[in-house]
Amino acid sequence: MHKILIANRGEIALRVMRTAKELGYKTVAVFSEADRTALHVQYADEAVCIGPPPSNQSYLLMDKIIEVAKELGVTAIHPGYGFLSENAQFSRKVSEAGMVFIGPTPEAIEVMGSKLGAKAAVKKFNVPMVPGTEGAITDIGEAKKVAEQTGFPVLIKASAGGGGKGMRVVNNSSEFEQQVQMAMSEALSAFGDGSVFIEKYVVGPRHIEFQILGDTHGNIVHLFERECSVQRRHQKLVEEAPSCVLTPELRKRMGEAAVNVAKACNYTGAGTVEFLVDANLDFYFLEMNTRLQVEHPVTEQITGLDLVREQFRIAFGEKLGYTQDDLKISGHSIELRVCAEDPANNFLPDIGKLHTYKIPQGYGVRVDDSFEAGMEIPIQYDPMIAKLIVWGHDRKDAIRRMKRAIADYQISGIATTLPFGTFVMNHEAFVSGKFDTAFIPNYFTPEQLPQLAEVGEGIAALASVVLQLQSKGQKNTGGSHSAILKSNWQKNRTQ
Repeated sequence: MHKILIANRGEIALRVMRTAKELGYKTVAVFSEADRTALHVQYADEAVCIGPPPSNQSYLLMDKIIEVAKELGVTAIHPGYGFLSENAQFSRKVSEAGMVFIGPTPEAIEVMGSKLGAKAAVKKFNVPMVPGTEGAITDIGEAKKVAEQTGFPVLIKASAGGGGKGMRVVNNSSEFEQQVQMAMSEALSAFGDGSVFIEKYVVGPRHIEFQILGDTHGNIVHLFERECSVQRRHQKLVEEAPSCVLTPELRKRMGEAAVNVAKACNYTGAGTVEFLVDANLDFYFLEMNTRLQVEHPVTEQITGLDLVREQFRIAFGEKLGYTQDDLKISGHSIELRVCAEDPANNFLPDIGKLHTYKIPQGYGVRVDDSFEAGMEIPIQYDPMIAKLIVWGHDRKDAIRRMKRAIADYQISGIATTLPFGTFVMNHEAFVSGKFDTAFIPNYFTPEQLPQLAEVGEGIAALASVVLQLQSKGQKNTGGSHSAILKSNWQKNRTQ
């Protein structure tokens, strides 16, 4: 019997454990002192504390995690996403310790972990790429000439890492040197690697990515695309599958390009190939993420495949068992990242206690989370509370269901991105599909949120009162409380 250690926390740890349990595998959780009462710790068959709250003293301790795994007879380690998931050294150490790493080879991680290395690898397969420098900037003067030849604006990007760090848009030659130096400094601080390069800045692009799977027998397929253009600070907030702008012919060409990117590094496991798509529907390779993505559920919803199960199957040597022609798109799925962030305050993180926490339910609604009412949002980690995922027969159906699900989601005690989700689902640009990565700067202002937020907070607070009264055994109050709720809803709507 396999025993799986999940080298992660929160909703992704729970997500992996649930599939492992379905397959009959035993699970091991590792946790920091801040996560001692976390749900993934409670759910696992075994759990071990590996250090204090800071991730560099707990979830990033490769040797400590491997030591725990060996002591408990673990056969495989799943890294989730974030933390050590794209660390080639960790992948190598796991294999050297005699365990299976649920992910790609260290070599594939190394190639795709460097944006410059990735560009060099995929160039051999004629994958379209954004014009720019082929290597890291070593001479700022020469780089400036390349930028002028490419044409401003240009984008300076860090070779290592992601999340928008080490990235600068340069609009003219006068600011070029300063922006390069700032990008190098930020990249060095964030990733320990100050290498940066130049790309032509694609104005008004859409961010579209393809899910791929590759087994150890040479079979690689793509599981279609995800639209990820609604972002803040280069980080996604709303994702959907499929994209409403891809024609069948363009989907085929982009899918083939994604498979070629995977072939360029002999990829095995689940991965994501990211592209920029311009206003003319020309596409360019952006990067490859050598792990499971946060937004993988929308792909699961439209394909019927459990991607974590596929990761297990591939890691344990099984063939995919299906070809590209066997895969079909069914319906439409949208995901909203429910984060402890205040959309009215530039999406800054908000911490505190979840006084009310009740998830939406019903047909076509899925919530991947790791919190309950009364729990604290820890300051040390990513502020995402949950992923709210809906499925519909078509995009209009999915949008309607998402609006209902957001309205049914009750959270109080902290600010969240739920009101922003309602704003997106109601905005004409999103509904019509005519949007790009500048959706937030082009259309969103905090002034559009207060009424939505007040309605949600009012309902959540009143619902909490009802639940408290009911728990104390008070009878025959349902009708009056329902009337209060309805009255307050109507009052808020008219303000």
